[in-house]
Amino acid sequence: MRCRYRETVYRCGDYLEAHIYPVYRSATSRRKKSKPTPETQQRLNEKRAEGKFIRLLNANFGSEDLKVELTYSPEHLPETDEEAAKELRNFLRRVKRYRERYGLTELKYLAVTEKGSRSGRYHHHLVISGGMSVRDLVDLWGKGIVGTDYLQLNENGLADLGVYMMKQVRSTPFKRKWTGSKNLIHPEPKQRDGRFSKRQVRELAKDTDDRTEFDKLYPGYRYSQAKVVYSDINGGWYIYARYYREEAEFLRRRKKTSSKSRSCAGRTSP
Repeated sequence: MRCRYRETVYRCGDYLEAHIYPVYRSATSRRKKSKPTPETQQRLNEKRAEGKFIRLLNANFGSEDLKVELTYSPEHLPETDEEAAKELRNFLRRVKRYRERYGLTELKYLAVTEKGSRSGRYHHHLVISGGMSVRDLVDLWGKGIVGTDYLQLNENGLADLGVYMMKQVRSTPFKRKWTGSKNLIHPEPKQRDGRFSKRQVRELAKDTDDRTEFDKLYPGYRYSQAKVVYSDINGGWYIYARYYREEAEFLRRRKKTSSKSRSCAGRTSP
């Protein structure tokens, strides 16, 4: 089989994901493809879902937006998956109407519903558009406790939060692991073949802590991290790298905070 390396790039707001992996062109004789085991296929599906969820987070939300956790008081506990899903939909409708009433931007959200493996209690994890107070959200929920905080972005955007949220629902019985508003930006992949030779990919894969070569790949972006997988089956390297813009929002906020700290440190007491 002839091998070439393909590059797939997703641009998600201030962040960029690059996937570099081998694709094969079969020779004249065809071999029967082996199917992955159900366990392997499940892991692959989970990683794909997690990756898509993280890209949606990075493309649609920033530090002015909110992460929210909705829990139920004993008298309001749903008894079925359908009831829990209905409660979440009703809450989001109330939030949408509130934002329209007070002239806030259109609601964007991503949400997952967790069902405790032991207790069977439901609660919801959400990321939603900002501009609302805790009191607003408590009043609109009205079913129990609301936990909320501003989103914390770093070199990987909201990847850590995305991994956490998807982990909470990995073992849930819901067919759809997450739900989102229809107005979300969906990053489109851009692909090209032939940019990387097998030797170049092998050199990149040797040391993902050496950012020198990775930083050269995408002008205007800085390298954050990469994961490398080597396949003993086909002898190919798989690289999944993350980048952030040189003028990303979280960097500007850090500079602003650092400037304020230096200014305060330079003041003398009266």
